[in-house]
Amino acid sequence: MMELILCNCPDTEVAERITQHLLQRKLAACVNVLPAVQSHYVWQGQLEQSTEIPLLIKARKEDFIEVEQAICALHPYQVPEIIAIAAQQVFAPYLQWVQEVTSRD
Repeated sequence: MMELILCNCPDTEVAERITQHLLQRKLAACVNVLPAVQSHYVWQGQLEQSTEIPLLIKARKEDFIEVEQAICALHPYQVPEIIAIAAQQVFAPYLQWVQEVTSRD
């Protein structure tokens, strides 16, 4: 099955580095790099605000651990935001494309 993995990056350079790594290693079929957003959060007991670049990563569920490891290796945050949402329904031809593009057989 497929997952949509969400990850926020501190800037476009990090976003591009993660995107290229995932695609070149066939860990993702597609990565949408979205426009910058304002994030508000609590970090180490303090209210924080920063501009971040969201990534929407389309990957196979069975590749999540490798995707997570790759993001952690390339991401500068101590605790990067990595959230996987299991796709309940996916247009069959799109799902087939994801499976084909990420196949490493």
